[in-house]
Amino acid sequence: MDLTRVETHRFAVDRGDLALRPGEHVLAGGTWLFSAPQPDVTGLVDLTSLGWAPWEDLPDGGLRLGATCTIAQAQQAPWPGAGLIRQCADALLMSFKVQSTATVGGNLCLALPAGAMIALTAALDGEVVIWTPDGGERRTPVTDFVRGPEVVDLRPGDVVRAVDLPAAALSRPTALRRASLTTHGRTGALVIGRAEPGSVVLTLTGSVPRPVVVAVPVGSPEAAVRDAVADAGARVGWYADPHGAPDWRAAQTARLAVEVCAELADGAP
Repeated sequence: MDLTRVETHRFAVDRGDLALRPGEHVLAGGTWLFSAPQPDVTGLVDLTSLGWAPWEDLPDGGLRLGATCTIAQAQQAPWPGAGLIRQCADALLMSFKVQSTATVGGNLCLALPAGAMIALTAALDGEVVIWTPDGGERRTPVTDFVRGPEVVDLRPGDVVRAVDLPAAALSRPTALRRASLTTHGRTGALVIGRAEPGSVVLTLTGSVPRPVVVAVPVGSPEAAVRDAVADAGARVGWYADPHGAPDWRAAQTARLAVEVCAELADGAP
């Protein structure tokens, strides 16, 4: 897609360059930005020239994924559960071309219900690091950052710098299940479970407008898991689009949650 109204393209080299002029839009991977008409965009500010590391170790043993880290680079991050990143990317049907270009920050900011990095980072207790225009920063959990389809917790002048994943969540066993209307169709429901002492933490995406997290005790009866998922989904409403009706999504999410809980109860990674 040609952005026919773009007149300027500048490369950010320091934080001061992130002060956007009227009509400017930040650019990272651009896989969405260049995929649709953007009539209000007259200038681009490239973030990739800032030289942010794709990932960094955190003092607590956690992992920081830079906002400009591509999905492909994230899969190479040095942590034992890195395979979950590939599972998320594959579950949301990212081609290898998109994975090589799309970024973690861009995926979060687009805030689609079937967002691969939204599912991943929400399931791992991720915290979004946001640079504010006054030179400071603020932090917000991924589950609060994504407020609905294409709606995020960004104020004028804010720029996503990174997502921090705590060591405690990274070290826990996980399980993932997805459902779609067709074998290779867009994901209509995605459930990621994380085993914690005495509980399974379930993260629901794809079937709901924003990520929802619910914890159920280990060994809960199937009915209890289904009820917990139903209550969690009812709080935000089940999503509806051509990739699935709300009642179908609700039923599939409950089924997937039961399977995830069973897998983690059996001690499978």
